Amino acid sequence: MRKVIAVVGGSAVSRPVLNLAERVGKAVAEAGAVLLTGGRGGVMEAACKGCREAGGLNIAFLPGPDRSQANRFVDIAFPTDLGEARNALVAGCAHAVVALEGGSGTLSEIALGLKRGVPVVSLGGWKVAGVVEARGPEEAVSEALRLGT
Repeated sequence: MRKVIAVVGGSAVSRPVLNLAERVGKAVAEAGAVLLTGGRGGVMEAACKGCREAGGLNIAFLPGPDRSQANRFVDIAFPTDLGEARNALVAGCAHAVVALEGGSGTLSEIALGLKRGVPVVSLGGWKVAGVVEARGPEEAVSEALRLGT
């Protein structure tokens, strides 16, 4: 079975953070894993872009009821109509989570992942006990794949 790596982060972040997210998405694809996001903009869109451009597969749990809410790089969209509660699906359905800079939604995904025993790797952003720190996108994905079961 292919591993699923969730990438979480803010919808309104700086260009350097978007570049990191794109590299994470690319690394997920190159590792043969499946990328999982919340399917919207910012970090989610950048990761999906990197994944698609590297020939990978990405899926998204959308907060609303409409597939058209997905960013243009999403391959498979699940319109959950759960709002922010979809964060529990994103964090809980992955083998591991890679977290970039973001706000309270990102923090909730980190906490939900940890609570479910899903390994979380951080690439900047929130500093939370139990989260593994990575120095770059490739290391983040490598650690996520190593830790995710």
